[in-house]
Amino acid sequence: MRVATFNVNGIGSRLPALLQWLEETKPDVACLQELKAPQEKFPEQAIRDAGYGVIWHGQKSWNGVAILARGTEPQEIQRGLPGDPTDEQSRFIEASVDGLHVCCLYLPNGNPAPGPKFDYKLSWFERLITRGAELIASERKVILAGDFNVMPTDLDVYKPERWVNDALFRPESRDAFHRLVAQGWLDALRAMHPGETIYTFWDYFRNAFGRDAGIRIDHLLLSPALAPALRGADVDRFVRAREKPSDHAPTWVELDL
Repeated sequence: MRVATFNVNGIGSRLPALLQWLEETKPDVACLQELKAPQEKFPEQAIRDAGYGVIWHGQKSWNGVAILARGTEPQEIQRGLPGDPTDEQSRFIEASVDGLHVCCLYLPNGNPAPGPKFDYKLSWFERLITRGAELIASERKVILAGDFNVMPTDLDVYKPERWVNDALFRPESRDAFHRLVAQGWLDALRAMHPGETIYTFWDYFRNAFGRDAGIRIDHLLLSPALAPALRGADVDRFVRAREKPSDHAPTWVELDL
């Protein structure tokens, strides 16, 4: 089973590119972030015509997450991250797909830091850590997939000295990520590529992709019950190289279930 995560940076404008990638790579599960579309504007029929069942949590102009399942219907488990009933941002959705518990998330950016947006990022992270502990305790086969908006180590960022004050690289953000992983989650991409420079995002400016001046912020974390099934993980860089791409590239794992 191939499970991918892809921040599409606006599903309206990127739909042709998304459909092309789905046809070429045929992931069994695809977690999408940053739909930037209200619930009623999600292109459900186009996704279904491509052979995918889908659930989504939309929001006008911002955020938005979706779980696609090839040839089957994702069974929704949770919509919205528990822990704050006042949080109206569409950043989290959970579903069951053929026995796999899939969590699709779009963690807040947090900039500028310090400030209210950074405080929101950290509080959201704490709620994710709480949910993560519950999922670990369930002993299910769980994958946390999405745009975490954090580079865990210096290896995950081009010229780390330029990012020291950015919310994606501040010590508080990295500490939260490491505390989450320490619950028992496996960072699949790093596990398959230890010590390698491997990125998932390249800015549109200053020819960042051409210079490979990227960062790794899209992660797939596997629960202890799922980790032994890991067979491969990589980034579909070729998608970022196309015309009018998202600034992220799809990132995926191959699981032997």
